[in-house]
Amino acid sequence: MTITITSNNIPSKPHVAFLPSPGNGHITPLFELAQRLVTKHDIEVTFFVITTGATVAQNNYFNAYKPHPHLHLHHLPPADMSPFPLDEMTAVARLCTVVRESIRPLRSILSAMKNLKAFIVDIFCTDAFEPCKELSIPVYSFFTASAALMALSLYLPKMDREVEGEFVDLLEPVKVPGCNPIRIQDLLDQIRDRKIDEYKWYLFHVARLSMAAGIFMNVWDDLEPVTMKAVRHEPFFVNIPTPPVHTIGPLTKQIEPVLDRHDKEIIAWLDDQPKDSVLFVALGSGGTVTSEQLTELAWGLELSQQRFVLVVRKPNDIPGAAFFNAGSDSDDPMSYLPEGFVERTTGVGLVVCSWAPQVAVLNHGSTGAFMSHCGWNSTLESIKHGVPMIGWPMYAEQRMNASMLSDEIGVAVKMGVVGEGGETVVVGRDEIAKVVRNVMEGEEGKKIRKRARELEASGKVTLSCGGSSYESLARVIESWKSET
Repeated sequence: MTITITSNNIPSKPHVAFLPSPGNGHITPLFELAQRLVTKHDIEVTFFVITTGATVAQNNYFNAYKPHPHLHLHHLPPADMSPFPLDEMTAVARLCTVVRESIRPLRSILSAMKNLKAFIVDIFCTDAFEPCKELSIPVYSFFTASAALMALSLYLPKMDREVEGEFVDLLEPVKVPGCNPIRIQDLLDQIRDRKIDEYKWYLFHVARLSMAAGIFMNVWDDLEPVTMKAVRHEPFFVNIPTPPVHTIGPLTKQIEPVLDRHDKEIIAWLDDQPKDSVLFVALGSGGTVTSEQLTELAWGLELSQQRFVLVVRKPNDIPGAAFFNAGSDSDDPMSYLPEGFVERTTGVGLVVCSWAPQVAVLNHGSTGAFMSHCGWNSTLESIKHGVPMIGWPMYAEQRMNASMLSDEIGVAVKMGVVGEGGETVVVGRDEIAKVVRNVMEGEEGKKIRKRARELEASGKVTLSCGGSSYESLARVIESWKSET
């Protein structure tokens, strides 16, 4: 549904607009916040959708949305991308170019809106700062990843000025003021090569975070206490200056109200399994592994003798190859797996092609652990449902997340997919089987499951009236409502 904003369509209540960059990892948390503003805080919302190159997954997400009279989807017209060699561009460069071209009509659209109190964008949409400044509209950044990545991102311009050569050649971990050190091999992909467009785009956007009226974070204070204390009180961050930071998480996709036949079959299979007995294996909407690694993964699951749901996607040598066509792989997964694997694991395992109702699976009582790429949305969904993780990072900042979840937060065991130089390595079947058994049956599994359930309870409290995330958001909303 698209709403046309005219002078006759003036919201009578405070009005907030949203703009996420493409990709469900960015769309989902912003849309969840938009729905919370409408249903819990009596705010009128316009949610801009970039349609250029929209994936099947993105379209399915919005098609499942049940319309609300005060939440309006505004689909931006497809941009002309013919001058750009998109297929030759790195992921972030392509993403940022699509955003920049798609929002060219933004100023004229916003100028017709009345009573607009705020414009909320994600990290790759800072090109919206300029038209909003011309129209005196406050812009808030919604940082959709971890607080640890936000702190590193705020620190990155200083690193860029002071470090010669490549960051990956540093001899010691990166020490962001007041934060836990980051191993060099865990540095996110976007800053591992300073010569490419990927790095230049990322630096461009994070260097502009200080221009925001505030930064929303999809975390809560109990999840990353060390980093949040640093961002709020360390002299470095205070002096940037860092805008007010508002922890409002965990905001995650809700359980799908209507499951299709394919989804119902998965849930029905889970219904027949014992409590906490199933390992859910899903490496993100855009994640892919090589043929060799998929073979080893399948054999590892079989050798572990544990129950599993395995989401299979067409193999590819590029870890994030499915990002720009998420949800569109409909090939037969059997052709990618070892011969006889499905037959040998019948009754113990379930193989699913490309896509599964992740939140419904994580919420199911038989799901005992989640082998995840450690994308931030998946991480929060797992913690929110009290499910421990096996970290299998793929790309972007996922190595950082996997290490933090394992070493600091204590809800995951890392799979050894990252080499000493930060390269992706093939993990053998025996190692996979060992880790899976350890998490599903061993003492370490019991420990991280207990911690996951502690954070599940903490996450529920923080979103309840009086909880820190609820009150953090409520204070911002009150400031919007008090403005004349």
